[in-house]
Amino acid sequence: MTVHMYGIPNCDTIKKARKWLTEHAIDYVFHDYKKEGVDAALLQAWCAKVGWEVLLNKRGTTWRKLSDADKNALDASKAQALLIEHVSMIKRPVLLCGEHIEVGFSVAAYEVLFQ
Repeated sequence: MTVHMYGIPNCDTIKKARKWLTEHAIDYVFHDYKKEGVDAALLQAWCAKVGWEVLLNKRGTTWRKLSDADKNALDASKAQALLIEHVSMIKRPVLLCGEHIEVGFSVAAYEVLFQ
């Protein structure tokens, strides 16, 4: 099973997750949002599985810089369009492990996933 990690390399959370995977000898493929973007169909599949609300990072500077018009009346379609346009608003990391999608990094969640 190939593990895929999606994120931005200079993100502190990504660094922690990558370090954890390396320390536990778990091979993974890293996909850099900033360089490679995010495929709309893949993002739609993630949203269908975990919900756009889980994927949308409202704590970052990109979200805070959006206009009120962009922030208000969000639905799945509008949120997905914003996430494609502003990939840094996708919570990090997104880890695909088989059929499982893990959003964010938690030692406890990774320990359960890779036990």
